[in-house]
Amino acid sequence: MAAVLQAKDAEEWIYRGEGAVNLVLAYCGNSPHFVGKVLRIQKVPNDRPKCENGHSVLVNHEGLLWGKFEGIVSAPTKEIAEQLYVQRVMCPLLGSEHVDAGIHVLVSREFLEAVDNKVLCQRPPWRVDAARVNPLCDSVLLITDHSVFPHVSGSLKEDFCVSVEIKPKGGFLPTSEFIADENAIKKRITRFKMHQALKLHQGKISQISKYDPLDLFSGSKDRIQRAIKTLFLTPQNNFRVFLNGSLIFGGMGCAADSTSSAVGQPFHDGLKRVISTNDGMHIKCFVDLLSEAIFKSDLLNRLLEVQKLDAIDIEGAIHAYYDIISQPCVVCRRIGGIKLSARYSSIHSLQREEKIKIVRDYLISATAKDLSMMISFRPRGNMSQESPYRAVFLESCKQTFCYKASFIDLDMKPLKKMEYYYELDKQIVSYYIKMVKDKDVLDCGESTQESLKSGVPV
Repeated sequence: MAAVLQAKDAEEWIYRGEGAVNLVLAYCGNSPHFVGKVLRIQKVPNDRPKCENGHSVLVNHEGLLWGKFEGIVSAPTKEIAEQLYVQRVMCPLLGSEHVDAGIHVLVSREFLEAVDNKVLCQRPPWRVDAARVNPLCDSVLLITDHSVFPHVSGSLKEDFCVSVEIKPKGGFLPTSEFIADENAIKKRITRFKMHQALKLHQGKISQISKYDPLDLFSGSKDRIQRAIKTLFLTPQNNFRVFLNGSLIFGGMGCAADSTSSAVGQPFHDGLKRVISTNDGMHIKCFVDLLSEAIFKSDLLNRLLEVQKLDAIDIEGAIHAYYDIISQPCVVCRRIGGIKLSARYSSIHSLQREEKIKIVRDYLISATAKDLSMMISFRPRGNMSQESPYRAVFLESCKQTFCYKASFIDLDMKPLKKMEYYYELDKQIVSYYIKMVKDKDVLDCGESTQESLKSGVPV
């Protein structure tokens, strides 16, 4: 492996995608050290006056949260701290067989600048406007490319692999006693559904998704299949499909992203490489295959347990946050009133370690609600040969597939985002309630007009 990646090495890395914090590149060269790997490269917001070189360690109060995990607080750089977070915190919770913490690779500034220029035209415009590659990082994270299987010699059929990336989002409804009465709708409507309304209003999506995370996490094969079908209809940035690591369905999360004929043919052709069935049946078999694998695996059960570390909702956790940072509770000051303040006094009276645990668990849960799940399939050719991967038999096409499942995008959430999470939660709920009221008024008005026209008394 090269000691430091240089500008010329950028030609061997291609754009795969990105989140709010990192850019992801897939390897397309011939080096055995990098084949089957991807790079996660830190981004920096465009509105930040100075780039960071990664040598900003955790702030003091974050040390309180992560001090019990070896190495995180003493990590010399933010990147290493985040890698240790995945290794020490998320791996034990989600299973080391499903998580790759990766290794750090040294890079030159010239490599990062070359990458930034190379992928500029491939990135979604709104991502370009928001952030760029941080040119002052001295290392990047090298991890397994979970969208492909390691190459195995054999039939050509075995060389093809179809992979699905899903952002499951929050899989349960909160029941916390600290949720304000006016926000009780959170106990009935999923955060995902409410957030869709706000995103549509903001122009971040072009249509409302009918996907319900509760279906995916239900443990019912029929409901899991329904979740897959709705994700397929409106993929947004929650559902993507790859063939041998190349995107064939889904988008990058832009407002214009939707299912279209432009991606239809590559998707159909890709499925034909992997699934043997009659023409016109490939998509149905694909949905059946994915649903069966999710149903049989315990992947979502483990993920749901981690998400449920958020036991008292942000409306409770925010009070513990202000005590941890030794500031007067802004929320209590806003709501006022003896009765309302008494509701949260039980949190403020907790021991400091208990408050730290509340906030730590909330941030771990936030990682679990925002990660992606990657499931990869390939036909199993030689049934007598042992395989390190689990197998699923698809009755509809009489075919057996090997599959592997992994969690990706396990970013450590900064402590300072607690206030952001609280304000966003208020915005999502208030807008959804307003939208429902406006719809009720509109529906009532339309009903009245129809009644007047027909002479039926209202």
